[in-house]
Amino acid sequence: MATKILTEHINVPGIETFDVYRKQGGYTAVEKALKTMTPESIVEEVKKAGVRGRGGAGFPMGMKWSFLAKPEGVPRYLVCNADESEPGTFKDHYLMKNIPHLLIEGMIISSFALGANTSFIYVRGELMYVIHILEKAIAEAKAKGFLGKNILGSGYDLELVVQPGGGAYICGEETALLESLEGKRGNPRNKPPFPAVKGLYQSPTVVNNVESIATTAWIVNNGGEAYAGIGIGRSTGTKLISASGHINKPGVYEIELGVPVEDFIYADEWCGGIRPGHKFKALVAGGSSVPILPANLALTLANGEKRLMSYESLSDGGFATGTMLGSGGFILFDETSCIVRNTWNFSRFYHHESCGQCSPCREGTGWMEKVLHRIEYGHGHQQDIDLLVDVAKKIEGNTICPLGDAAAWPVASAIRHFRDEFQWHIDHPAEATQPGAVYRGEMALV
Repeated sequence: MATKILTEHINVPGIETFDVYRKQGGYTAVEKALKTMTPESIVEEVKKAGVRGRGGAGFPMGMKWSFLAKPEGVPRYLVCNADESEPGTFKDHYLMKNIPHLLIEGMIISSFALGANTSFIYVRGELMYVIHILEKAIAEAKAKGFLGKNILGSGYDLELVVQPGGGAYICGEETALLESLEGKRGNPRNKPPFPAVKGLYQSPTVVNNVESIATTAWIVNNGGEAYAGIGIGRSTGTKLISASGHINKPGVYEIELGVPVEDFIYADEWCGGIRPGHKFKALVAGGSSVPILPANLALTLANGEKRLMSYESLSDGGFATGTMLGSGGFILFDETSCIVRNTWNFSRFYHHESCGQCSPCREGTGWMEKVLHRIEYGHGHQQDIDLLVDVAKKIEGNTICPLGDAAAWPVASAIRHFRDEFQWHIDHPAEATQPGAVYRGEMALV
């Protein structure tokens, strides 16, 4: 059986309550951390674990913690990024809803390690019922002496606050999140200074994802080396994958990093294969912001080896033949999917969610949406495909935050791998605009 770090007890009846969570070994990591470890030793264990940020960027969490400035007399903060707005990604929502005390235990350990006495969980505003679940769990933990003043007699104090967000995708970017948390419009900040030096209220701050923080309880109980022994290479540990699309078993799955993509799609343990009577056409492996791949490149590297569910294997080949693990939003498309329509739909999202601060993103996302709309609805021009590529290039790398890149990459990759489909929409508008019409030319279906 594969190791389950986050979801081992998630189906235990009543696991969302303190008492049941405690019976399953919950909060033993807090006891160990506060009674037998120093903040520095916890940071070292997280660094040994090699756990990488699970929100999308994949930056080593222990290294991020070690960057935190520690000026005298200045408070430090830990902020949990539970905004989770990436289309196709819903694993943090699943974790908070079903086993909230796992996140709270991770917040206590992480806050202690960072020297934070006030920490925040910033939750996407649409998920009010999840916010209520978290607030109830926090009240339970506080009543049992695991939050508040002098936790377990250790002398360590921690207040944990749940803050609803305004429902803006841009607030998933850590500095825009901090602006929103301070009560301002969620516009990303210029960096430097980085949040580790000047973050929330201009104080040193660490921002980590829900899944990332939730791993710390297991790491404290079992050790960083044990965590690093799971997975493959620098892709250590397990990963929650939000699987959706044309598969038999959509849902959230915890996998050991290094599982072959083909196994994840077709094994009954996970996605259970493509829906009956259809073939695999394309894959978005890490949420809507990562490059889309045709089926053959999703399953196999350019050298013929099997592609694995890991940071390194998915990115093998760069953007020419690879993609990214990202936030783990795994969306599979069969041959009934229109790539043009899907790309336009993603572009609508990014145009709508752009904060408007940077001209390339503000204007470029709008242009891409308009051009894709006219191609999809039978008004495309011959020069439109190259125009889209040119606009994407002018956005990428030219914005304060990565939203511009997130908008550009899906468009550029869709054209790179499915250019014939875009051309068919332009050459055959009457046929392409028929209800249910899909390009049936040469496709690498699996």
